[in-house]
Amino acid sequence: MEDIRIGSVSLNFKHYSGVDLYSDGSIEDDLLDIVKNYKKEEYRKVIEERGSWPILYHLSEQRANIVEWIPMDPRAKVLEVGSGCGAITGELAKKAREVVACDLSRRRSEINATRNRDCSNVTIHVGNFRDIEPDLPSDFDYIFLIGVFEYAQGYIGTDDPYEKFLKMLQRHLKRGGRIVIAIENRLGLKYLAGCAEDHLGTYFSGIEGYSPDSVARTFSRNGLIDIFRKCGIKEYHFYYPYPDYKLMTMLHSDSYFPKFGELQDNVRNFDRDRLVLFNEKHAYEDLVREGMYQEFANSFEVILGPGFDTIYCKYSNDRVDEFKIRTDIAIDRTGRKIIRKFPLTEAAREHIYGLRDAYLGLVQKFKGGDLEINDCQIDEQLGCAVFSFVNGVPLASLLDECIDRDDLEGFNALIREYIRRISYNAEYPVSDYDLIFPNIMVNGPIWSIIDYEWTYGKCIPVKELVWRAMYCYRLEDRKRERFDARTLYDKLGLSEKDIASLLEEEIAFQRYVTGDRKSMVEIWKSIGRKVIVPKELQASSAAARPDDCVQIYLDKGEGYNEDDSFFPEEIYDDNNEIKLDINVSADCKTVRVDPAFAPCMVTILGANWNGTEISDPKCDIGIHPVNGKWISDDSFIFNTADPNIEFSIGGNAGIREKNHLEITLLTTLVPANAANAVAESVGSDDEQEKPKSGNIFGRIGRKLRAKREEMFYKDEEWD
Repeated sequence: MEDIRIGSVSLNFKHYSGVDLYSDGSIEDDLLDIVKNYKKEEYRKVIEERGSWPILYHLSEQRANIVEWIPMDPRAKVLEVGSGCGAITGELAKKAREVVACDLSRRRSEINATRNRDCSNVTIHVGNFRDIEPDLPSDFDYIFLIGVFEYAQGYIGTDDPYEKFLKMLQRHLKRGGRIVIAIENRLGLKYLAGCAEDHLGTYFSGIEGYSPDSVARTFSRNGLIDIFRKCGIKEYHFYYPYPDYKLMTMLHSDSYFPKFGELQDNVRNFDRDRLVLFNEKHAYEDLVREGMYQEFANSFEVILGPGFDTIYCKYSNDRVDEFKIRTDIAIDRTGRKIIRKFPLTEAAREHIYGLRDAYLGLVQKFKGGDLEINDCQIDEQLGCAVFSFVNGVPLASLLDECIDRDDLEGFNALIREYIRRISYNAEYPVSDYDLIFPNIMVNGPIWSIIDYEWTYGKCIPVKELVWRAMYCYRLEDRKRERFDARTLYDKLGLSEKDIASLLEEEIAFQRYVTGDRKSMVEIWKSIGRKVIVPKELQASSAAARPDDCVQIYLDKGEGYNEDDSFFPEEIYDDNNEIKLDINVSADCKTVRVDPAFAPCMVTILGANWNGTEISDPKCDIGIHPVNGKWISDDSFIFNTADPNIEFSIGGNAGIREKNHLEITLLTTLVPANAANAVAESVGSDDEQEKPKSGNIFGRIGRKLRAKREEMFYKDEEWD
């Protein structure tokens, strides 16, 4: 078969058998059509519109994070084994002088070449790597195996395939070169908690050691080390991509483990439905505390060969181009930790370089006060902002310690000290909008602002900065709601109207930073994956459920119990709506719908009993928000994490042997303090005028939607 070119990319078919032995099926035709007809900057919109895991996986810009952070010499020569549809190839082409890619599939290689057709430094060899390998040169600076090493049995097909695969690759590595492996941890916490094994789609198969005929095999940390040692590899460096290597947002290392409470995004699983057997966030916190995170991280990225000075990085590339950045912690030549912030786009360069001006402005503001400002310099050569690494404990962690030991006095003392220190020179026209508790490092009497990315040349009132700090603090973790912020807000002179206005400003700020991008929560919902809590655990594992999970109880005259409850298969769509069709037996007296497991606002957009609208006066169905309050003819506010709506079935409801209660709900999760504010504003239950059955559901609900979206975060902002 003749070699061809697609754009500037060469495809070599010398070792292609004529048959694609590895394929995702018809979705690859869709992918080829997309990369032919859309620009790379348009992929995000396609991902959001299609709601497909393969399209997200192959086209998301987050895929490249796993290699983007590597400080590669631009003269480097790179080999990529298993290049697939080119998510990694394009990033390597930006960083290296020459990229040689190999893949089994002609169709995937065509997708790769088409999406990267402007890259004149890329050659793709199509065929089995075992056949291609003898023709490859021996002077590669890097060899990348991203999601590939686990398939070595298929590539090599002999005894000890993993050791032989590595030894084969070593022959093509320049002296001082590196092999980079990204792979799942077979003991990753997500698998223990109920995710199916990524390659086989079966539960616990990796944990149980795989069967002899498994098409892929991943390893524990010690399992990988054993393979390396058998290959004579003595120098290796483990990194830990989070939540995994596919859509990485953070990268830790043996020199910099996660901090307590840092790992938040665990429940969502994009490739298939999953079980939830326990709360992974809490489990990770305990593993971090016990120094065991490295054994149970979901994925590994291993550098075989010389290490890098980077020990941690965090990506903020879910923003508009002007604000996409990467934050690194590195070891400098003197052995000290330093922080670097890099722009990920040319448009973000101004944002990064502006941090020096922010530093100078804050230094002037707090000169003579009790807040230190972490120094900032601009490294023109590297194109980044450089900061000192500040030792100490984040203020957020100190507040958490007070909550854990029920030390309200200590908590309040820290808040008072925070207010005192940030109030210095309050009228000076420079303000750090992001003076949140994690951004303040406490080291004895020294308090330092370590991150001031959102500093403005204007005066922001102290009470507004305090409100935002407390708001962000409370929405990150349920346990923090034990501290009632209302007393603090009263002392600051913040009225309910002020708080509502500040919520609107916060939403406007988030939209300013992220633009019109859908969050990963919204994309997850559009893909339609389910989170399943086994019935035996439902009564005890509420903390493990997603906040927008729905539970339904059927009372047949003996009260509610878990055995007569269920979790419907329906889930909320990306407009926060859900349509429920509940089968109700003739002996059922009341149906209880729990619309969420968090404070929320609920609008009934539609409700029918056996095809008749409940709003019809002839329909004898009553509606009661058990622990919520009516805020309009068809909407309720719940300032509890266990909201209940009862539908009572009257004697004149036209009961049949089998009945259908159809309900359409619009539910918006809101922070507890916002829910409290709304609940208090509508008065007591005795003061409320109860709606009558003749109200037309949905009419007011539709009018409320726009207002509510302006007032409150959608759930993805604080999940």
